[in-house]
Amino acid sequence: MMNLTAQTPAPTTPAVIGLTSEEAEERLAELGPNTLPEPEPPSPLKIYLIQFRNPIIYILLLASALSFSTSRIEDGLFILVVLLINASIGTYQEYSADRAAAALRKLEQPSARVIRDGVACRIEAKRLVVGDLVLLESGDRIPADLTLVDASDLRCDESLLTGESMPVPKGRTVEGSPDETGSSLLLLAGALVTRGRAKGVVTATGTATNLGRIAVELERASSSLPPLVARLAKFTNALAVFVGVAALVLVLAGFMQGLPLHDLVMMSVGLAVSAVPEGLPIAISIALAVSMRRMAARNVIVRNMPAVEALGSTTLIATDKTGTLTSNVQTVTEIRLPDGTDIVLDAHADLDRCEISANGLDGDLVRERARRLLRAALLANEGSLVRQDDLWVAAGDTVDVALLAAGRKARMGPEELNDRYPLAARIAYEPERKYAASFHHGSDCIHVFVKGAPEVLIEMADRMDSAANVVEIDRASLLAQKEQMAARGLRVLAFAEGEVGATLVESLGHGHLVDLVFLGLAGLQDPVRPEVPSAMKDCRAAGVEVVMVTGDDPRTAATIARDCGLSFHASQVVLGKDVDEAERAGDQRLDEITREARIYARVQPAQKSAIVGSLIRNGHIVAVTGDGVNDGPALKRAHVGVAMGLRGTEVAKESADLVITDDNFASIVVGIAEGRAAYRNIRKVVLMSVATGVAEVLLFMLALPFGLPMPLLAVQLLWLNLVTNGIQDVALAGGRPEGDELAGPPRSPHEPVLDRLMIRRVVQSTLVIGGAAFLAFQWMLAHGYGVSEARNLALLIFVMFENVQTLASSSERRSIFSIDILRNRFLLLSVLAAQTIHISAMYVPWLSITLGLSPITPLEWGLSMLVASSLVLVTEVDKFFSR
Repeated sequence: MMNLTAQTPAPTTPAVIGLTSEEAEERLAELGPNTLPEPEPPSPLKIYLIQFRNPIIYILLLASALSFSTSRIEDGLFILVVLLINASIGTYQEYSADRAAAALRKLEQPSARVIRDGVACRIEAKRLVVGDLVLLESGDRIPADLTLVDASDLRCDESLLTGESMPVPKGRTVEGSPDETGSSLLLLAGALVTRGRAKGVVTATGTATNLGRIAVELERASSSLPPLVARLAKFTNALAVFVGVAALVLVLAGFMQGLPLHDLVMMSVGLAVSAVPEGLPIAISIALAVSMRRMAARNVIVRNMPAVEALGSTTLIATDKTGTLTSNVQTVTEIRLPDGTDIVLDAHADLDRCEISANGLDGDLVRERARRLLRAALLANEGSLVRQDDLWVAAGDTVDVALLAAGRKARMGPEELNDRYPLAARIAYEPERKYAASFHHGSDCIHVFVKGAPEVLIEMADRMDSAANVVEIDRASLLAQKEQMAARGLRVLAFAEGEVGATLVESLGHGHLVDLVFLGLAGLQDPVRPEVPSAMKDCRAAGVEVVMVTGDDPRTAATIARDCGLSFHASQVVLGKDVDEAERAGDQRLDEITREARIYARVQPAQKSAIVGSLIRNGHIVAVTGDGVNDGPALKRAHVGVAMGLRGTEVAKESADLVITDDNFASIVVGIAEGRAAYRNIRKVVLMSVATGVAEVLLFMLALPFGLPMPLLAVQLLWLNLVTNGIQDVALAGGRPEGDELAGPPRSPHEPVLDRLMIRRVVQSTLVIGGAAFLAFQWMLAHGYGVSEARNLALLIFVMFENVQTLASSSERRSIFSIDILRNRFLLLSVLAAQTIHISAMYVPWLSITLGLSPITPLEWGLSMLVASSLVLVTEVDKFFSR
């Protein structure tokens, strides 16, 4: 038997009614906010210096030193200037990313329920002060150090602080006195409420808490690279080996032709920097960060950056029903007494009017029996519905609030009932039990009121209410009535009452829920969110399956599923008990069930985790939603855990990769679209960087065997890579979605970034760019132009090819002529900026001399544009056949 703390009326003190708003503000000003010390963000100077911690940078610094040592002062200075500019750009990007991440963290501030001015309300946890009365329930993270005032079946996980793996019971002992150390009455900030309900007074906040003292000593934790960044880093390393070998071959070939060793070394450095896309990790981080920012603007907060990538591969969403597919605005629309008498409540009625009517039987008797049911609903209730000015303000569970509203419509309020039946003890609702109960003092006994799942209470009760008197319970009839209500899409709750001896007040618990009288059923309606059917349609178009996982009745779940547009047939509705049986039979049997199931009803949290595991074994990339403390394992197990921001517990949010701030299923679909858009942008950057870089290597491999001079100087290669190309890479990484991200099936998570399509495009672009630049360089030399003029034209052609490649890469399959260029203005501006910077360099004396540039004639400009446009033709033909 579970012992519950006896509760008696307490004196009017801050520990019972909480602080006033004025008192709280005064203490907040005196003691400061309830926050832990945040790690000091790196200064811009530190970020700037970090930019030089890169092997490529070391090579460039060595090349600069070599230039100075051989009196190539201009080359050495240019390399240093380029490095400083590149470091400045990197600093700006990283500093902006840090600020964006900080802004996103502010959107995810924890909250706490407190009593202020005698009314329950929710505030930001950072505004808690010493003396506040905090309300806690299962799944809450304790926001400050507290001393217990009241507890019901309370268990806390203090492993974060003590290392103790088992939940610790809290509250007074059976004898009613605290333990010797008093630790059972202390709740520590950071601990997790795993069971029960409690009220506690804040004794310490912020760094004065036990957790705060630990946090002061902690160092800033390092973050890991997203998996895609790690995979591309391996690709970059492999490409670096290839480029290194190619550069060595070119150096040997040039040395055999008698070219200066300094020029050959500088050339190899330039090729290494140009062909190895060392900026890819930054570009990927930008793509993911931009998607995270866009998602935050649409109610999706990303807690784990790699989740953006995983979203793009999601093949199945396992979603809750209540509050995710539905509006979570519960309304009692029907009360059914055990003999089948229906009482209808107007869902839209004003709370100040009585709007209940019977179905033609004795109205007074029916209403009296309905009031007995509502009495149980109002007393076995932890919600709050109070009038403030001209508005009704609700707090607590939506079902409890709906029951309170039903009572108001029947002109019944909890205030007079609580005065008449003072609370003695309470059994809090837990998903495993599927019921809640409260014990109340009577004149000569303890009254018991129970609410919960109909199938549970029907088994617990021995008798039922009737028009004549209390009679023996007819379980078959009651279950049939419940099925009828559930078939209409109603969520059905049951209510019962009983009595126990007054002498048992100190040991009330589950064992006293005996000899109960079944009072009837209540049907609650929760309409489907209006945007969900459209989101379901988007999922079907995107090749993403959706399954519903709910603790509700299967008939209710099926009705809601139809309203949402979720397709299924009867054999695809699976109960939680079926999952248990399949688990006992082995993974293979459970996997067979999950391959076909579309609706899982009467599911408990542990079964939800097993379902997710089975779906993963079946090859799905799973996104799963959750809000309860026991949803943590399922959220962790899924590829993408999605917690609900409005009704989700703190443990659910901490276990999740995403937090949906509006609890809306459609927001998950938004996240999938953004994940796919981010991956597309990353592919565009890879294509741009690799194609132009390898084309530069090809240019040299064509020129040197023919005995031609080096087609580009080392500083010109650096100019291409670090200036003109770098600007456009960032624009591609942060590009806007194309709008058709949900128009095709999800990609495989094992799909390489450089798949067959990408390899084909890279080869095509490399041959066109490198070959065209070589032909132009050779043509200039063959027609009497000097080497510097030929290089000048080859460099301009490369810049223009980069511009064309950028525009052509803005979509993998759509024609460049069908794309609204103005829709992605940043991309267009980056192309114009690259051209403007290059043209300006021709007229800046120091830059033009260092880079070997000179103004070009209209003929040369036209020739360059004509040559670069050849890439459009090749790309468009390839896109046409790809479509």
